[in-house]
Amino acid sequence: MTVTAIVPPNGFPLPPEPELTPEEVVARAVAIARTLVARQSEAEERTYYAADVHEAFSRAGFYRILVPRRYGGYEFGVDTFMRVVRALARGCPSTGWMYCLGAVHAVFAGTVFEERAQEEIFSVGDFIAPATVMPGGTAERHPDGGWIINGRFGYCSGAPYATHFIGHALVTHEEGEEPAPMLFVAPRDQFRRLDDWGQQLGLKGSGSHTIVMENAHVPDYCVLHTHMSFYQVSEDTPGRRLHINPQYGGGPLSFMMLESACLAVGIAYGALDEYEELMRTRNTLFPPVMSRAEDPDYQRWYGEATGKLATAEGAIENTITQWQDLCVEGPQAFTPEVEFRLATMCREVIRLSWTAVEQFLFPTAGSSSVSRGQRIERVWRDLSMLQSHAGISVAMNTMVNRELSKARFGIQDQH
Repeated sequence: MTVTAIVPPNGFPLPPEPELTPEEVVARAVAIARTLVARQSEAEERTYYAADVHEAFSRAGFYRILVPRRYGGYEFGVDTFMRVVRALARGCPSTGWMYCLGAVHAVFAGTVFEERAQEEIFSVGDFIAPATVMPGGTAERHPDGGWIINGRFGYCSGAPYATHFIGHALVTHEEGEEPAPMLFVAPRDQFRRLDDWGQQLGLKGSGSHTIVMENAHVPDYCVLHTHMSFYQVSEDTPGRRLHINPQYGGGPLSFMMLESACLAVGIAYGALDEYEELMRTRNTLFPPVMSRAEDPDYQRWYGEATGKLATAEGAIENTITQWQDLCVEGPQAFTPEVEFRLATMCREVIRLSWTAVEQFLFPTAGSSSVSRGQRIERVWRDLSMLQSHAGISVAMNTMVNRELSKARFGIQDQH
């Protein structure tokens, strides 16, 4: 389903490089990723990737990969975007994470918001919008029919260069009612970023700062009275009607898990790259002393990790293909059972990636290779941080399993 040519309808703006292909944009990501390896510590110290890296991403077209053609984007397939993510995360986990969770939400915005909202949010060209699922504020009606939002929203990966923010606020319609979540998208001039990231165990350079909104005004057409995770695509979506492209009608829950799984694979491959270098340049610690590449134990450890990561990579590519094929079938194909099954596939990809690093690469690399600031040490910290994400550590190991089973067997909740 990857798009290979840019032929926008009459009257639509062309992207900066109309002849750019998916293969070229992925090749650019691979080349840039090589330069990121030596800048990982720098990104962590700054807590986000540098301005020149941001500019390089913009010139390469990375922030328009998923932006609809209608608004001057490339509208390449999700498969192309995820290959770019894996490449960047392999070079620098924090940079890959920050890029992914800022640029990926062009698909969600292009799916759920009506035409008027999309015309506004995509008018900037490059689109970077961190999103959070936890309601971090409150929303009250403005006399003009819009909303006034106040609150603090944590873990906004991509905030430093964000053009927009997608979040949730709680709305109380009448006294005594339970507050209900409201999804919104707001431009940069309606929020500010706190300098509060970088003290965590891992992903210190992921730009996951807190966003603050103070009496921010959001028009009603940029609001949906639902939660991102609960948005239903069983019927036609605004994006599918507007863009024709079926990828703007896919299931959001499974799509969110694709992001984490792709990042996990890319990050883990960075550790494998470093382990391979150690195999080539280091000797064994105990007699008979020989190159690690010649030692049967190191050969076994390297082979175990390689097999797990190759399997994880194949699985995530297959999951992406299934997601895209379901988009072509139509919104009705994204049943709850299908959504949860795809999510569990992503969970297994993450488990394989973590196992390759945690059981084989990290413990056998040697103490000097996992000291502070070393590449394998950083990957271990970053994947540990990913493991602590509530959506992965809690929801994916409990709720998703239950909901998949209930959907399969037609079991309804009794409360």
